Amino acid sequence: MTDAEYLATNKALWDERVPIHLASDFYDVAGFKAGGQALRDFETAEVGDVTGRRLVHLQCHFGLDTLSWARRGAQVTGLDFSEKAIEAARRVADETGLTARFAVADVYDAPAVLGETYDIVYTGLGALCWLPDIDRWAGVVASLLEPGGFLYLAEFHPFADTLDDREGRTLTYDYFAEGPQVWDEPDVGSYADPQVPVQHTRSIEFAHGLGEVVTALTTQGLRIDFLHEHDYTLWQRFSILERHGTTYRLPEGHPRIPLMYSLRATKPAL
Repeated sequence: MTDAEYLATNKALWDERVPIHLASDFYDVAGFKAGGQALRDFETAEVGDVTGRRLVHLQCHFGLDTLSWARRGAQVTGLDFSEKAIEAARRVADETGLTARFAVADVYDAPAVLGETYDIVYTGLGALCWLPDIDRWAGVVASLLEPGGFLYLAEFHPFADTLDDREGRTLTYDYFAEGPQVWDEPDVGSYADPQVPVQHTRSIEFAHGLGEVVTALTTQGLRIDFLHEHDYTLWQRFSILERHGTTYRLPEGHPRIPLMYSLRATKPAL
């Protein structure tokens, strides 16, 4: 499968979902415009103070996380391959008075398109599964970082991807699967609003184990500061999960499994 094929398929899917997500309760754009923020508590705690720091958000969708960092004092840049998403991000920035730079590009083209380096590279939840080559991605991250800067990555845990889609009780999918995974889910809609009918239901995704991600980053010379695994997620991925505030966990007494992870990796200072 060529880069053009997977990009065209996934771009059609994400372009269609931009207006759905803008209107959804899931993203709560109105709440954000009223002064809210889209980041998770563990992210802001693990990243720390960003005041005055230059931050780039790769695969930023329509920018709520990017602009949340701006609201916390960072000088932000967001990049996404969807023109529709970036147009929406710019509108939200204008309407909130937040300063941000947004660029349209494939993540692998980020260094050439942006032409800058940053104190922090941020990648949010649900991003890595859209990338075929994690080693190439790690090279992009390293080239975007200033010496002494760091990558912060928050992601859904790849172990959870091996479990059955309904209850999460049965080992169903191959953790070490290689190559593209083609999904076509005509009855699912969007995760942000499953009830909205969509035309583009086909996606092409790629599995990346924890060891693959860590090795790719260390091969680029980055130092792993921490790798935290979390026993909760942000949506009801499996029917057995119970809601606790803004998170979803397995019932009390049930053996816990990792559902998300977060990682920080620093580029050594010169």
